Amino acid sequence: MICCKDFRPITLADQDFFREFFQKYPQVHSDNTFINIVCWNHYASYTYAECDGSVVITSTIEGEHSLRGPIGPFNPDLLDKVLRLAAKDGGERAYYIFDEETKNAIESKYPDILITEDRDFFDYVYRTEELANLKGKTFLTIRKHLNRFRKKCSYVVEEVTPEKLGELEEFLVKWCKWRECQENRVLGEEKCATLFALKHYEELGLSGRLLRVKGSISAVAIFDELNPSTALVHFEKGLPDCQGIYKGINYETAQILLGTYEYINRESDVG
Repeated sequence: MICCKDFRPITLADQDFFREFFQKYPQVHSDNTFINIVCWNHYASYTYAECDGSVVITSTIEGEHSLRGPIGPFNPDLLDKVLRLAAKDGGERAYYIFDEETKNAIESKYPDILITEDRDFFDYVYRTEELANLKGKTFLTIRKHLNRFRKKCSYVVEEVTPEKLGELEEFLVKWCKWRECQENRVLGEEKCATLFALKHYEELGLSGRLLRVKGSISAVAIFDELNPSTALVHFEKGLPDCQGIYKGINYETAQILLGTYEYINRESDVG
């Protein structure tokens, strides 16, 4: 039986393994990405185990253990072992499901098991074309906010490059002061995750765009590929210098990704 001693901590050194593995088994949820795992590792203490060609991942948040997987080729025996381990060592949220395939497999094999939705971790997924064009009544309000922002704030769009990372760290400090990160643990942890991403920006193969207003950075979006059809926006931050700044960075990010990815995943809002 798989046990806790089979797991080892996830580190930057595991990047090549996970990138190759997730290329072979593309993921659909933002939480199952190496970048999110390694950037939030300080908070969730991720570990993993390789079992029969699959990967099982654990996280520990505030002393509570959770498992996910096995990710990889369907293996009902291994799934049974992982669920038993979750029941034995997991906390209140002992096991997470991040894709329909795993959910269907569990419901089929264990029809009496209780599965509860957690909307706090539902990803926001959009068609790139919709965010880039904002057509129709659905996006009327967003178009109004965006047009107001573009009229009132003259901005330039720039690619995030290594020489701008120091300036972005200063921008992040301003953002955190505005959002009072010291009063909100999740925002404080998100600051740490974003700083990690900036520190290892090139190493992680990230991409990004920033908006500069009156010479200063006012917004930034950091993204990469989740799967061949979907781009994943890991971090999106804006300062209150100009009303509608988030609509602006969202729109400009969609312009960059249009034609390359059918969908944009903007992650969950963690409630």
